Amino acid sequence: MFRHDREALVQALTERGAGFWVLTPLRTDAGTVLINRGFVPGERRAAETRREGQVAGEVAVTGLMRASEPGGGFLRANDPAADRWYSRDVAAIARARGLGPVASFFVDADAAANPGGYPLGGLTVVRFADNHLVYALTWFALAGLCLWAGLTALRPAQRESNVQEN
Repeated sequence: MFRHDREALVQALTERGAGFWVLTPLRTDAGTVLINRGFVPGERRAAETRREGQVAGEVAVTGLMRASEPGGGFLRANDPAADRWYSRDVAAIARARGLGPVASFFVDADAAANPGGYPLGGLTVVRFADNHLVYALTWFALAGLCLWAGLTALRPAQRESNVQEN
């Protein structure tokens, strides 16, 4: 059963724009695990704007198990006292929400539709960009530029030595 009253919103930037990840504790027979139920835009931050998506009763969750992200985001530390989250830090969120012992990981929910459309799951990027050709071309271009710069720097020295010999 989800504990919607204990959810945490973590700032997110996705292909849908800026907004928040909705991390909701899921109580199971084995204990509690945080579920990243998906993305909500800023105007859907308040739980009242997405009541249909707050499923009650027994649920089944499928998704991707992820490691906790302790510490905060790039240049921003989580601020539990102000309820500002920049990373999905499982232990800190559990302490701030009074959840007791929780699993040391969280689960990114799959793209199964939630009632009302939010939160929007399935935005986890599992495929990594294959930019090897671009990297190789960049390094070859840089090497070529260095060779050209070196030859250009040597040319005046060669001319001066030819002038002095004559």
